[in-house]
Amino acid sequence: MAPTMVLRAFTVWLLIFAVEVAHGVLRTLYLVPLFGDLRSRQLGVAVGSGLILLVTWLTVKWIAARSPRQWRGVGFLWVTLMIGAEVAVGRWAFGYPWVRIVEDFDPTRGGFLALGMLVLYLAPGWMARLRGL
Repeated sequence: MAPTMVLRAFTVWLLIFAVEVAHGVLRTLYLVPLFGDLRSRQLGVAVGSGLILLVTWLTVKWIAARSPRQWRGVGFLWVTLMIGAEVAVGRWAFGYPWVRIVEDFDPTRGGFLALGMLVLYLAPGWMARLRGL
């Protein structure tokens, strides 16, 4: 990927991350009291995936990726950064044990975050196609 494209993809990821942080705060304030922690995190993956698709829809043209390979590259960059952020924030900012972090990614334990990461990876290609790029 061209350096400009990588910088733009990183900038959009920062926007996605900021939106997801705000989403997480609102989820914790409003959904956790109603549905409990695990169910709220599960619902949060669906809402977060929608937010990712919306941000990607609005920015995919600006990123300027023009081929399926480039779209996959953007998606891979985003997933790599997001997993790193999830681990860093969960482990060091909130002090969650490794077992709790892994649980979020493990569907056999109720975690749907791996599905959210798949949406994050596929979002650039999906939204580029929908926008006719």
